[in-house]
Amino acid sequence: MTPQSAPAVLPEEIAVVNVGLPLFADAVRAQGGPVDQLDWRIPANGDPRLTAALTTLLGDHAARIDEANAEVFRRLDTGAPSWTAVVTAGDVLPGLGGRTLLHCGPAIEWPQVCDPLRRSMRAATVAEGWAADVAEADVLLRTGRVRLEPANPNATVVPMATALGPSMPVLAVDDQAGGTRAFSAINQGPGDVAWFGRETDAAIGRLRFLRDVAGPLLATAVEQAGPVDVLGVATQGLAMGDDVHMRTQASTNLLIRHLLPQLVAANGPAAVEFARYLSGDHLFFLNLAMAAAKSLTMWAEQVEGSSIVTTMARNGTTFGVRLAGCPTWFLAEAPEIGDALFNPGFGPGSGARDIGDSAVLELIGLGGAAAAGSPAVAAFLGGTMADAAEVTENMTDICHGTSSRFKMPTLDMRGTPVGVDARLVTKLALTPKVNTGILHVSDGTGQVGAGVATAPLDCFSDAVLNLARRLT
Repeated sequence: MTPQSAPAVLPEEIAVVNVGLPLFADAVRAQGGPVDQLDWRIPANGDPRLTAALTTLLGDHAARIDEANAEVFRRLDTGAPSWTAVVTAGDVLPGLGGRTLLHCGPAIEWPQVCDPLRRSMRAATVAEGWAADVAEADVLLRTGRVRLEPANPNATVVPMATALGPSMPVLAVDDQAGGTRAFSAINQGPGDVAWFGRETDAAIGRLRFLRDVAGPLLATAVEQAGPVDVLGVATQGLAMGDDVHMRTQASTNLLIRHLLPQLVAANGPAAVEFARYLSGDHLFFLNLAMAAAKSLTMWAEQVEGSSIVTTMARNGTTFGVRLAGCPTWFLAEAPEIGDALFNPGFGPGSGARDIGDSAVLELIGLGGAAAAGSPAVAAFLGGTMADAAEVTENMTDICHGTSSRFKMPTLDMRGTPVGVDARLVTKLALTPKVNTGILHVSDGTGQVGAGVATAPLDCFSDAVLNLARRLT
């Protein structure tokens, strides 16, 4: 006789882990069953070249890269940049010799420059005294008699469509541990200003005001107040609702409070004019935070063989990244700004492509990385804090670690993600989110909204392919 097998006994309760298509998880959930959805995807979207590169970088060379990444992360996380001075750009930046303008993002030639940046360059050319008006400035720029250089290789970062000439004052930020010094222009403020792609008399006048009034007053104030712990201020601002990119109101107010005794000591009409400007510039701290972030990435980029991104910048035409230890730019088309709120009368067709060097903030744990801590940013991401938290969670998936200083009260004081790893970006096909303003694409209106741009994938993938070639 053949023994009979015991009948199968099905469990009364089943908990499901679904891998892949969420449709199956939805079906279990609809029937009241417990289910967890694993967001699994084919690495690198199944691209065989990228899969081979990732196999090398996450396999044979993983230990070597991980060691380099740990050092890059340490430098990004522990550096302590201080604002120490306000100096004239032409005195400290060798790349600004002669008639030269520094601009945001990767290098670009005049025919490829987007409309807002062209307008800013013309305004800067007039402010420098090289042209009598914007028409003459256009001729000088179009014929190459004013030279264009990217700010990043000159230890400088500038936000939005800023063009920086040699006579302009810059904020100097020093990181003692790394021995680095980085610079940024003074923030131009809201309204009719060149960094928003304006070339009016008022925009040119603001540039002259920053050079002739704001620069000297700030230089005296910071000299008398002593070095300012920039990221210490940012840490406090983050706890007060800033992401320290799109929103810097709290950080700006804290900085003004620190400088207040020195500012009050200044006398005369110029001091009153400066106080009026400063009280209306809620983004004043932005440029200072960018220079601090740049000082950290300059220290971090001295590490060889890392897969962590130390440059992320855009000029309104191209979006570029660089990895630590590698001077090569990897480029893709600058993205349009998808998650956006526009001013009345404007919409998606009005907006220029993503622009500015301010994405350096996302590399050190601010901006999009800190979205979960900022209700103001949540408004651009669906309107709920859950939407903002999802952006931070996605950044966590592609970063090396979490910050020991930037903590989010809304996420149980968890640190913000730091150190974008190009390997993880490529593997997951998940790119950083960048908080940003939106400039008009063509008519010089200026800022027409704000939103969150999604970085293009191709530049990160190209960086991964290049790293694999360099290590094999």
